[in-house]
Amino acid sequence: MSGVEDLMTRLELLSLQDRYVAAIDNDRIEEWPGFFTEDCLYEIVSRENEEAGLPAPVIHCDNGRMLRDRVVALRHANIYEKPAYRHMLSGMEWREEADGSYAISTSYVVVNTSQEGESRIYQAGRYLDRVVRTEAGLRFREKRCIYDTLRVQTLLAFPI
Repeated sequence: MSGVEDLMTRLELLSLQDRYVAAIDNDRIEEWPGFFTEDCLYEIVSRENEEAGLPAPVIHCDNGRMLRDRVVALRHANIYEKPAYRHMLSGMEWREEADGSYAISTSYVVVNTSQEGESRIYQAGRYLDRVVRTEAGLRFREKRCIYDTLRVQTLLAFPI
């Protein structure tokens, strides 16, 4: 890959990450499933479990229907304090795989502001993503949120 192609791919991958967190941070949660392929994997798992090889995610969705169901539940069924998230992303590393997909690691910090106006670091960790090129553009085939914090501070309802 040439330097220009490398830069363009990096910008496309950054754009996907930026649009993903903007949809969550700006309460456009209905857009969230559209960032994934239909045969996707979305998980939120502790770093401790990840490093020990324990398959115990806090949230596990293994297809687009499960993501859309989560959105419907968030909007119409679940009772929770609506979060005010702000994501900060850094340190994106990526490589192209033999099958043409991209393996990506991106550090994240999520700040949550309560209804009382108190802001706290809600979660810090890294995304481990597998991204594929589709007719609709780049999409996540896998997004695994590996959080560093020892516990989830409050009810985890919204995606990270």
